[in-house]
Amino acid sequence: MTDSILSKAATMEIPINSNGDSRTAEDDGFEQDLQQVMVSGPNLNETSIVSGGYGGAAEGIIPTSSIKGPAIHVNPEYFDRRCGNAPKPDIRSKSRGITPSHSATSRIANQPGHYPAPSMHHSNSNPSIMSEEATKGVAVEKFDSMKKWSINTYKCTKQMFSERFGRGSKTVDMELEAQIDVLRETKMKYERILRLARELTNHFYNMVQTQQALGDTFADLSQKSPELQDEFGYNAETQRLLCKNGETLLGAINFFVSSINTLVNKTMEDTLMTIKMYENARLEFDAYRADLEELSVGPRDAAAMVRIEIAQQQYQIHKDKYERLHSDVSIKLKFLEENKVKVMHKQLLLFHNAVSAYFAGNQQQLEQTLRQFNVKLKPPGSDKPSWLEEQ
Repeated sequence: MTDSILSKAATMEIPINSNGDSRTAEDDGFEQDLQQVMVSGPNLNETSIVSGGYGGAAEGIIPTSSIKGPAIHVNPEYFDRRCGNAPKPDIRSKSRGITPSHSATSRIANQPGHYPAPSMHHSNSNPSIMSEEATKGVAVEKFDSMKKWSINTYKCTKQMFSERFGRGSKTVDMELEAQIDVLRETKMKYERILRLARELTNHFYNMVQTQQALGDTFADLSQKSPELQDEFGYNAETQRLLCKNGETLLGAINFFVSSINTLVNKTMEDTLMTIKMYENARLEFDAYRADLEELSVGPRDAAAMVRIEIAQQQYQIHKDKYERLHSDVSIKLKFLEENKVKVMHKQLLLFHNAVSAYFAGNQQQLEQTLRQFNVKLKPPGSDKPSWLEEQ
């Protein structure tokens, strides 16, 4: 029976984990209990081994004094490993000669793989980290932009109120300011000319439509009234001729209105937009100039010198911007004046010749005027939508 017990102890199951180490939580607990028994437990010579189950016969109790040699062998490598003084033995190489039982085989089969493929975690986390860093970069950029805008707005508002109340100085170019005032006044007058010309176009268009309707009515009555056929016929022919000349004059007036509209709402407006940018740059330049002057009269410690240097850089940046826009405004005002004279000379001559020829009844002179200024008339009914567009 002793041999059977020793053979069972020799064929104990040695479970192997995924790292090749035979130690488990149960083994550690067992070895700790075993150490405690060896240090302070009962004497093995006073114990007995029960071969049967609990409550078995007395003949099944064998005194341990009859067993030669110790029943338990203490492994010194275990204590070395617990103290960290020796490398872990290769249990897998030692257990090659041991045939695992069915429970050990199933336990090894249920364990996870040896290599959990950590690269999948990195491949999934890298895009999220990059997107998070990009979001933080955009947020920081927006915050810096908002900070710069707030500082610039505060300085410009402060400078504007200082100028309004007469406490701050203002950079003024008297000659350029006079030209800007003339341009604004001229634009207002040209806008009035444009508004009146459009009203004239609408009224004259209604008059031409009325003449056409009246000529059609006279022609219809000349067919239905034999006794007044000649009289109705003469008037119908006259109204048709007036309607034709009216359409020619209407084309000249529309060309005049279109040219004035381009001059006022595009050319002049573009120059005024540049002037507005110039005025904003002038306000910013004066604001940073006042800020630099205020810092220059203050203390000259290290922190103040850093702020003065930054203010000097900002002052130079806005000074360059102001001078560049000042030059742009001067050039645009010069070219605008030349373009205005050229355009208005042509359009006023066209308007005069066309109106004079129309009211003089000179159809040939009216048509010649339109050819002289390259005015092309739209065919009748071209403004009306086609039957496809009406559907």
